Amino acid sequence: MSIAKIIEVNAASKTSMEDAVKNGLKKTSETVKGIKGAWVNEIKVVTDDNGNVTEWRVNLRITFVVQ
Repeated sequence: MSIAKIIEVNAASKTSMEDAVKNGLKKTSETVKGIKGAWVNEIKVVTDDNGNVTEWRVNLRITFVVQ
């Protein structure tokens, strides 16, 4: 029998939403083993005064198997 756990992680990127997700997963994988997937729970952008996106932020729900 396997038991899974879900944690929430916030991550950011100046490049793209996809890069923010990758950053969050990569950083989490440094201390959490057995990651099986993630949900993008929330997406937010930071803009400059002209409405240009300067940063992408995501809230991830990451699932991993408890060892």
